[in-house]
Amino acid sequence: MLRWSMVLRLCAVAIGCAGFTTSANADSPDEFTYSLFDGKSLDGWNIENKCEADVVDGQLRLKAGNGWLRSDHQYSDFKLHVEWKALQAAKYDAGIFIRSSGEGDPYPKPSYQINLLQGKEGNIGSLPGAMSTGLVKEGDWNAFDITVIGDAVALEINGKPAYKTGGLTAKTGYIGFQIEVPAGGQYLIRNLQLTELNTKALFNGKDLAGWEGVGDPAEKCWKVADGLLLCTGEKGPWIRSAAEYGDFNLRLDYQVDVGGNSGVYVRVPADGNHHRDNDTLPPAGFEVQILDDAAPQYKDLKDYQFSASVYDIAGAQPHVSKPHGQWNTLEINCQGGNITTTHNGKVVTKVTAETHPKSKLRMLKGFLGLQNHSSLVKFRNVRVGGSQP
Repeated sequence: MLRWSMVLRLCAVAIGCAGFTTSANADSPDEFTYSLFDGKSLDGWNIENKCEADVVDGQLRLKAGNGWLRSDHQYSDFKLHVEWKALQAAKYDAGIFIRSSGEGDPYPKPSYQINLLQGKEGNIGSLPGAMSTGLVKEGDWNAFDITVIGDAVALEINGKPAYKTGGLTAKTGYIGFQIEVPAGGQYLIRNLQLTELNTKALFNGKDLAGWEGVGDPAEKCWKVADGLLLCTGEKGPWIRSAAEYGDFNLRLDYQVDVGGNSGVYVRVPADGNHHRDNDTLPPAGFEVQILDDAAPQYKDLKDYQFSASVYDIAGAQPHVSKPHGQWNTLEINCQGGNITTTHNGKVVTKVTAETHPKSKLRMLKGFLGLQNHSSLVKFRNVRVGGSQP
């Protein structure tokens, strides 16, 4: 676990633009920083309960209703930079959720809420010591820098320390924004940057370092453009991670072209084998499917062929793929023989040896890989951390 003294070594947050950014700090390789909001869409977020959010002039607007905007992923230790502005002159009210449950109506329960209520900005009412006054600029933009490590949370408001206190009991949870417009008015959000701690980049946004083509050079059909990892769909190899992994949590974003087909290889041997129907066959890992589910040629899919399915083992349910050309988030959590996939913020498979006996035929440690299935597929934010319980 990181100590508070290490917070000073966190990578700098890029707050100069609302565009999508990714970075892996060379001095602190177990940190991964990226934008939680791309300035264009609600990619990476789910709207919960009866509320609305949208994008206005590159800013996220908490628009209407009572509910909340929830991150696709859950987070344990992290550093979050967020800039906010209340559009209601007085009695404004909203909040920032950290380590929050996904349950609750209209707001998540249990949760920790960093208040955006006038006069209590930054305070966490349920946490002793999480209080400050006099640091907020009413009617203007304000910057919060939130650091959560272990059971402790620290807040800076507009570059000045507000508090540091312990007492968090939830070990992981969602990040979100309370939308309480009827009583508290609208808010704008910008420059939303997250650093995941204890997480390593598997793609540096610059080149193919850390990956190798299997059978042929990766460059035959893989390239980096505009910070994205691209499978061109031309004839060529799949790519394999340099290291092998046992228990882990893998997260990435992907985008498929029309009719796109790909996959993530998990715990595979060096040859990439990901099929095994009985114990007389060679060792194998497994594949998590990536597919343009809505394409006409896939109208008769088997349940385990939809995107985010554990291929040939467990079918994804519900089906939450976004249309081709849009970004999807995918998370694969492996802990021993237990496998969970989360797609666009929804848990869609839960595999155990008891519920899915075929999984017992697959390796518990191996390489990660990205498949070339003759389709244009784009990847970003590829990173790996410790498995979640």
